[in-house]
Amino acid sequence: MSDLEKKSVDTAPEVEEQNVQADVDEIMKKYDRESNVRIWEGVPKQIVHYTLAAFSLFLMWMNLFANWSETVRRPLFLGIVILFVFIVFPMRKGGVQKVNSIPIYDIILAVAGAGSYFYFVINEQDLMMRATRITQLEIVLGVIGALVLFECCRRVVGLPILCVATCFIIYAFSTGKTLKRVVYDLFYTTTGIIGTPIGVCSTYIALFIIFGAFLEATGISNFFISCANAVCGFASGGPAKVAVISSALCGMVSGSSVGNTVTTGSVTIPMMKRTGYPPEFAGAVEAASSTGGQIMPPIMGAAAFLMAEMVGVPYSDIIVRAILPAILYFAGIFLQVHLRAKRLGLKGIPREELPKWKNLWPKLYLLIPLVALVAMIMSGRTMARSAIIATGLCIVVSLFNKEQRMTINGFFNALEAGARNCLSIGIACGVAGIIAGVVTMTGLGQVFISAIVGVANGQLIIALFLTMITCIILGMGVPTTANYIIMATTCAPILVTGMGMDAIAANMFVFYFGIVADITPPVALAAYAGSAIAKANPMKTAFQATRLAIAAFLIPYIFALNPAMLFIDTTVIEVIQVIITSSIGMAGVAAGIEGYLMGNMNPFERVMSIVGGLMMLYPGTVTDLIGAALIVLVGVFQIMRHKREGAAA
Repeated sequence: MSDLEKKSVDTAPEVEEQNVQADVDEIMKKYDRESNVRIWEGVPKQIVHYTLAAFSLFLMWMNLFANWSETVRRPLFLGIVILFVFIVFPMRKGGVQKVNSIPIYDIILAVAGAGSYFYFVINEQDLMMRATRITQLEIVLGVIGALVLFECCRRVVGLPILCVATCFIIYAFSTGKTLKRVVYDLFYTTTGIIGTPIGVCSTYIALFIIFGAFLEATGISNFFISCANAVCGFASGGPAKVAVISSALCGMVSGSSVGNTVTTGSVTIPMMKRTGYPPEFAGAVEAASSTGGQIMPPIMGAAAFLMAEMVGVPYSDIIVRAILPAILYFAGIFLQVHLRAKRLGLKGIPREELPKWKNLWPKLYLLIPLVALVAMIMSGRTMARSAIIATGLCIVVSLFNKEQRMTINGFFNALEAGARNCLSIGIACGVAGIIAGVVTMTGLGQVFISAIVGVANGQLIIALFLTMITCIILGMGVPTTANYIIMATTCAPILVTGMGMDAIAANMFVFYFGIVADITPPVALAAYAGSAIAKANPMKTAFQATRLAIAAFLIPYIFALNPAMLFIDTTVIEVIQVIITSSIGMAGVAAGIEGYLMGNMNPFERVMSIVGGLMMLYPGTVTDLIGAALIVLVGVFQIMRHKREGAAA
């Protein structure tokens, strides 16, 4: 072989990897607004890089040492975020961009928008003393600050949450509120833009996002994918099962359904297609699994920590309650891909091509930061301090991973990635503050409660259905943590105050349905991203993902109607019973949806399997017995048919 031929062979994998990465970048730009950024090169690029890294360091310092009031901390954080949004994100998606260029109108908007919040910081004591007696200048600054926040939201988050916030503001004016009153309540108090969402974002969320960036830098995502391959890559339809497991593990840390779909999907979706899965199904498996990663304890995309704060219970309570629903969710997807593989006669990946356990065991140390984070929080340390210590552990751990050892440059890259990821969450939380502020200012929360309780007429199931629709609409295109804050502010009180539900069950319910908006048409961003990688029809992929994620539409109703699934007000024996029966029930539902058990099912068997599964999912002795009887009956029918077909052959 000539030197030229050798060079060609050696560089082929590198070229293929570059092409895959180019496709991933293009998909991220299309479906993830955070990836559509300005082009900076040379010295300007370095300036942006290091200032973003400095922002991450500033957030750590502020949360460890600064003793500022919330009315200083919050507007300062949001003002800096707005400045960076205009530096990083262009006005329009796509198109030809000038290198190292920012239009004059963006400079004006950045200065005016950030300046409005910095004015608040500088004059904080005076503003607090004067209360509602704000001047005309301050009204103008408040309007500018809100409008620029909206423009930032359009650029980095999208229109759905913007439309919702606009409707809320229109409602505020329709109740007779003056411009001065609206501006004061939404801009100059801690119940509006700089309310609880921004307060939580500038502390817990930002630090956990930075931790996630450093954890990613250790190579833990590749480790998760390798472990999933070693566990089930060889099984029937192995690549799809790898996608389910790896996406569950990676998604719980990433906090982004779309981001996780693209990063893990770039590996798993082509593998699924090569195995024989249809493109729409392959994209749907990855989208449904990545979305489910947001409900996977112990991190839940940082929502577990927020839920503990919002509900006022220990963090350990949240992760214990969330375990069984999350397992059932992924069991439902796993079983469907297994049954689909059996029906299609698909094989797994040859064992010789899979990672070996002897090579994976030595890398278990990569889990140390994650385990330490959970342990510190459960032992009573503050979440902010725990996140910063865990971030430091990521640096230490990376030093032992020679493939992805963190250098000085890698350290600053992780800081920059953390700061970039904070921008969209910060903007989304600011807009979420507007929604929460209008609810408080107008008493809209009570209106919501009265309306839904009135329509439900005391029937919890009707109230749950109406709340589900509200959550899916409000959750469209919103990042996980901001999504939960919106749901907890607007929807959870409907169930807690209006219907007397347990607070944890209500918060879990609204969180689940806010998250599934990422795979539910028409704004199914995670499913659309998966379809782009699979080169499949986006809407068909979205419907397939919704079908795969059927557990996410069923389980919240189950634990809302009977919180025993969340281990609330139950005994050890009942817990064991719930685990066994709900697992069998999920298998029955999955088999019925897929239309296959030991062989193809007829329509009657599919209905029996689904009904039996649903009855076993619902905690209760009578329903469990009826459900078990139906599933056993389906099994008997399948065995009898299998014997007849065998005899005929």
